Formats: sequence, C-alpha cells, structure tokens
Amino acid sequence: MGMSAFERGLIGLVTLVVIVVCIAWIGRDRARYRRLILITLGATFVLVVLGAYVRLADAGLGCPDWPGCYGNLTPAHSSAEIKAAEAAQPGGPVSLAKAWKEMVHRYLAMIVGALIAALMVSAWRNKKTFQQSPGLATGLALLVVFQAALGAWTVTMLLKPAIVTSHLMGGMAIFALLAWLALRQAPSAGVPGHAGIMRVGAALALLVLIAQIVLGGWVSTNYAALACTDFPQCQGQWMPDMRFADAFHVIRPLGVGPDGQLLTLEALRAIHWTHRVGALVTTLVLGGLGIWLWRAGAARYGGLLLALLALQLLLGVANVLGSLPLPVAVAHNGAAALLLGWMVTINYRLNVTR
Repeated sequence: MGMSAFERGLIGLVTLVVIVVCIAWIGRDRARYRRLILITLGATFVLVVLGAYVRLADAGLGCPDWPGCYGNLTPAHSSAEIKAAEAAQPGGPVSLAKAWKEMVHRYLAMIVGALIAALMVSAWRNKKTFQQSPGLATGLALLVVFQAALGAWTVTMLLKPAIVTSHLMGGMAIFALLAWLALRQAPSAGVPGHAGIMRVGAALALLVLIAQIVLGGWVSTNYAALACTDFPQCQGQWMPDMRFADAFHVIRPLGVGPDGQLLTLEALRAIHWTHRVGALVTTLVLGGLGIWLWRAGAARYGGLLLALLALQLLLGVANVLGSLPLPVAVAHNGAAALLLGWMVTINYRLNVTR
C-alpha cells in the first residue's frame, strides 16, 4: 500500500513551489530573510505543540503508513479503509478524526521542511551579502531530513518509545536552532553585567533543561504520566516501589520490558519519579540562574526565565492532580519549548561579541 506517483509528484511540486517562492521573496534582503526565519520559528512551535497533541490524543497511528494515509493523500480518500479498521477495533488507534489529526501534523511538517530548505538556499546565495556562514542553516536542513525519517519510523515501528522520544527531541532541536539563527540576524549588546563564569553556568543550565525535556519525553512516550497520582509524594511515599532497570531499557517496543513481558507499574513509576527528581534539579539550576541574572542587572532575562519556569512547574503539578487533562498536557509541552527557546536566547546574549 502506497501513494500513487501522481500524489507523490503533487507533494513534491507543492514543496518546490513553496521553496522557490520563498527564495524569490527573500532575494538579497536580510530583513526578509530574518522575517522568514521568524515565520518558520513560529510554525515550528505550532508543529511541536501539534505533535504533542497528536501523541497525547492517541492519534499517532491514526494513519499506519507514511507519508500518506492508507496509501492516499488525505484521510477523506481513505475513509472506507479507516472505517473498516475502526470497526475491527472500536476505540483503537484508528478513526477518521485521529487520521485527520495525524495528517494535519504531517502537512505542517512538510511546510516547515520547505521553509527551512528555502532558508538554507538563501543562506548560501547570500553568503557574502549577509556576511554569515550558511553552516547553521545547512545543519538545520539536514536535521529536518533526519526528523522526517524519525517521523516515518515512529509510525512504521509502532510508536517505539526510543523513536518517539527522539522525534520529540528532533522537533525541539529544530526549534532551538531556528531561535539561534534568528538571534544571529540582529545586532545585540548582550546581557549587561555578566562574567565568564555566568556563561558557563548558563551553558550547564541549558544542558540540564535538555536532559529534563528528554526525561519528560520518556514519560510521555511510555505513558507513565499517571504512574504517580499524588503530589509531592508518589502513591503516598517518597520512595515507592520502582524498577529502574526495566524503566530505562531503551531498545524495546511500547509497553514491553527487556524480558518481553508487559512493562510493570513499578517500571512506569520509576520513569515518572525520575522525571520529578529531574524537575527539582532543573528548578534549582534554572531558578538559580534566573536570580543570578536578575541581580546582575539583567532583570528582563532573569524575570522571564523565572516566570516560564514557574509556569512549567504549575502545569506539571496540574497534570498529576488533574489526571492528565489534554489541554494542560499539551501546554506542558509548549511551555517546555518556550523555556528551551528562552534558554537559547540567554546563552546567545551571554556569548555575543559584537
């Protein structure tokens, strides 16, 4: 089962038209180049949030093939196959609504990929005019290709946690690199009152945040968000029964432990509990950096960092106490992306030399 040559050609043609139009629009104008970066950054943020919504709405296998849906360009063209799959497994991963959620996510991903390709070509065409290396834009384009492969493997490998988590991190990485690319387009005086040690601290804080986002992805892709249903304790204990060896066995199917048996509640609890410990460490590190920035005369940077951190913590607690309401869970993913983007901004401003 696969898309027809006509449908594949149509996708290729639309993608090419988007790329060519964007390149022609930018021309030699650096202001337009920056504007397209910002548009792409916004579209990527929407894509990250939409990806979280698709995953949390259990629509990741709404179309069990890739890039089409049951071999067609849209779910509307595959309604008979979708209805048959839904009838065979009522309440399962396939329905017309879930198929549309999955395909809208794929359509937007294709548009974002085309925009990044246009940015790469424009960066090479204007290498001398912009006085800027096209290396970052090229790296972004290569990352998009790998991200597309991860998206295909997510479906064809039936939501293996390692693949889905990697796909999530790929989206976050694209968002972060686009933010860095946007920051490079405008002169900046940097963060006032900083010292070399603050640059090291900000870099370490960024690494801590990335590790915590990976842990959050691992919680989500293993469906461990409700393994602990109370807060701040877990099942009424600070140290509940847990199985760490099974929890972090990476190469395995969804819901299956390393021994081939179903993943135990103790393993899911270990995943969730580790994410909570990571949240504590992240709060201390990023909170400390926020206060440091505030006291160093960079109140705007430190204040927004503290505000985003507080929002993310509140959303995380609300997920547990509210039994993972879909809007809150999606917002938790979106806030993580915003926090990552702001940490990238802080690191860039601390390291600016012009």
